[in-house]
Amino acid sequence: MTSGFRLEHDSLGEMPVPAEAYYGIQTLRARDNFHITGITMAHYPRFITALAHVKHAAAMANASLGLLDERKSRAIGRACEEMVSGLLHDQFVVDVVQGGAGTSANMNANEVICNRALELLGHERGQYEFLHPLNDVNMSQSTNDVYPSALNIALIFDLRELIEAMEHLRKAFRRKGEEFADVIKMGRTQLQDAVPMTLGQEFTAWSVTIGEDVQRVDEAEDLVYEINMGATAIGTSLNAHPDYTRTVTEKLVEITTLKLVSSPDLVEATQDTGVYVQLSGVLKRVAVKLSKICNDLRLLSSGPRCGLNEINLPAMQPGSSIMPGKVNPVIPEVVNQVAFAVIGHDVTVSMASEAGQLELNVMEPVIAFSLFQTINMLRRACLTLADKCVSGITANRERCRELVENSIGLVTALNPHIGYEKSAEIAKEAMRTGGSVYDIVLQKGYLSRDELEDILKPENMVRPRYMPRK
Repeated sequence: MTSGFRLEHDSLGEMPVPAEAYYGIQTLRARDNFHITGITMAHYPRFITALAHVKHAAAMANASLGLLDERKSRAIGRACEEMVSGLLHDQFVVDVVQGGAGTSANMNANEVICNRALELLGHERGQYEFLHPLNDVNMSQSTNDVYPSALNIALIFDLRELIEAMEHLRKAFRRKGEEFADVIKMGRTQLQDAVPMTLGQEFTAWSVTIGEDVQRVDEAEDLVYEINMGATAIGTSLNAHPDYTRTVTEKLVEITTLKLVSSPDLVEATQDTGVYVQLSGVLKRVAVKLSKICNDLRLLSSGPRCGLNEINLPAMQPGSSIMPGKVNPVIPEVVNQVAFAVIGHDVTVSMASEAGQLELNVMEPVIAFSLFQTINMLRRACLTLADKCVSGITANRERCRELVENSIGLVTALNPHIGYEKSAEIAKEAMRTGGSVYDIVLQKGYLSRDELEDILKPENMVRPRYMPRK
């Protein structure tokens, strides 16, 4: 230890490591090699926590199998518990996107845990003769089972938060559906007038579609509970005790309280990343549907004088540096952009999963980065949309009613009573003359005033009703 550095060595040679650092030489090399995103592993505390869980479980399993000294195992476990509590995260300095299939992430964890455990054992950082990052902390492991297992654990906790955020948004739409249940408006297909509905039905439909996606995300999460701990390098469990896979999985279940299960075929589990393709696809579905809803919100609030202007979005900020008084739908717009990013991440996950060769997919770091970004952005987007937009939406009731009463789409309700041809004739005349459907039908004597009042009453057109027999 000289001049604020300690000298460490690996298979490539020696390097000075900052004396205060808990990471070691392999982490230092990786930090210097990968200047890619500028986002280090420290940005993802759940992933660091998951790595700590994996290392803790491995130490416990190795000790119970008589492979690791109990005192060393306890020190490793205490260091891991400190990481879970939030300590030492600043020592994870490697870029999240890295070459080597996540080896640098694994070594970053090995070295930080080892050096903190050395302190707990009464030694100095770097005194690896007493506790070694590879021989002890990484015992019975390979990056190829540690990295995906930790990734799965982190994803599970992130997905649970996403589901909570989606539920929050679903409830916000449901409440608006109840609030707007009596607001009659015109439904539209292909951006053309269709038939009447209630604004409540529109908002309730959005609540239902988000609820369906909550179920899909929940189903996708179930697939992530399968891990490949004990696979070591390629799934053959080389350098692992025959009982290690079962034992380490049991310890991980105990530590995390998650219902993790060992893959029935560790060779397949080590090379296949299909679970991430499935999960990413479901998350893309969520993004696409959120974006569609935000498109609708922007259309319905367009105006205020020259658009649909059926609803008012809460004014969040001035909308223009040149047009005084303009207010833009900035919250739906930002959610649209989140959706575009998620779709891009899904393409990345698909390409990275396809790029695996033979017994390992080395592209898992970019898969992890893409999924973490996707889940975190979607979660924040749902919360932002619910709290800064949906909860403050108001209805322009008179405007909605006016559009219904002036709409030619009312002729659809006449079909069962006067037939399609006469209804089409009325629609064309109303378009040509600017007259109302109501007045034209009366003029032609197709129906009485009482019949028209009943048929064209908007409240009678937003739900099923018995039709006349032919």
